[in-house]
Amino acid sequence: MPRIAALQPPYAPDIQAQFDQIMRGAPPLMLFRVMAGHTRAWDKFRSGSLLDRGPLSLRVREIVIDRTCALNSCEYEWGVHVATFAAAAALTPQQIDATVLDPADAPCWSEQEQVLIAAVDALHARASLEETEFARLRACYTEDQVLEIILLCGFYRTVSCLANALGLPLEPRAARFPRSAAAI
Repeated sequence: MPRIAALQPPYAPDIQAQFDQIMRGAPPLMLFRVMAGHTRAWDKFRSGSLLDRGPLSLRVREIVIDRTCALNSCEYEWGVHVATFAAAAALTPQQIDATVLDPADAPCWSEQEQVLIAAVDALHARASLEETEFARLRACYTEDQVLEIILLCGFYRTVSCLANALGLPLEPRAARFPRSAAAI
């Protein structure tokens, strides 16, 4: 059980409508059920407006989210995203494992994806990008995309903090971290 109780069905009509919009008919995630029990926190969480695709392709978006969650040791959110989006994002099993285990320059990634992952790693490590890192990212992505990448890193770091600190149990259908001695 999470450290803060999750809402139990039946949900209030407005909360059910919000869950339906976010989950597209699937049962709401534990994270959403915990957050929705606290109106201010839930409104702030949803107002981040990063639960939609935005200017990034699904693949780029999922690489950013998966890597951010992995760097924050958040198996909960990483597993939800891998189970839900990895196939649609055309991530191979090797690439999925690489989000957790391999350095940014792993050969399973394209050059542009290596730049992306290096930026995610830098943002995680320093909450900033050096001029060369920013220039490399900007050479591959538009300004809108760069901003979205930075926002996603921050948002999913927050999500990782929430899931980890709340002690959320792993979702039954979610993927699990790969196990290896060679972690990033």
